[in-house]
Amino acid sequence: MIARYKRMWMVGGIVAGVGLAAWLATNAFRENVMFFFDPSQIVAGEAPPDKRFRLGGMVAKGSVEKTSGTLDVHFLVTDFRHTVPVSYSGILPDLFREGQGVVAHGRMNGGTFVADEILAKHDEKYMPPEVAKSLKDNPPPPEAATGT
Repeated sequence: MIARYKRMWMVGGIVAGVGLAAWLATNAFRENVMFFFDPSQIVAGEAPPDKRFRLGGMVAKGSVEKTSGTLDVHFLVTDFRHTVPVSYSGILPDLFREGQGVVAHGRMNGGTFVADEILAKHDEKYMPPEVAKSLKDNPPPPEAATGT
């Protein structure tokens, strides 16, 4: 009879331990997940104002402004319907340029997206799936597509 109670306590302890581990893993995952938003969603207020998220779209042509003597850069990210100003301080990826796809990690601050990481596409065919979908849903106007 005593052995039976010991086994029940041991099984209960194992179940409680597995449950605690699952709860801790779920909480860690929730805190580290970063959602993707395009400029139209940000303008619509769908992006969380107090959390980090990913912003994706195209770097608007003629919008890149570098501050001389610093690593500060300001540019616009667009999905061809809306634009979001982005501020970044750091070394930009080699493939970063106007008219190319970009994904920025950071948070909103007073209407400007303050990025702490910038990712640029690595070849002519690749684009993050979220950016490709956003741009497919919001095709560029004819003057943006022809470069005029």
